[in-house]
Amino acid sequence: MPPVFIFALGALGTAALVKVLVRESRRVNTELDAQRRAEKAGALDPRATLRRDPATGEYRPGDS
Repeated sequence: MPPVFIFALGALGTAALVKVLVRESRRVNTELDAQRRAEKAGALDPRATLRRDPATGEYRPGDS
């Protein structure tokens, strides 16, 4: 296989990886921004502990 094709495949793979990482970082930042807004509004108790939701496997604020 000529080196140009190998380089092109590497560039495509890198572009796909960057796209996935950007999408994930935006998703995480959106969640963090929502958390910060809720804390500012006083909706969440800052002393609340996290409890694992057995149905989804995600951690959510639980009873203090």
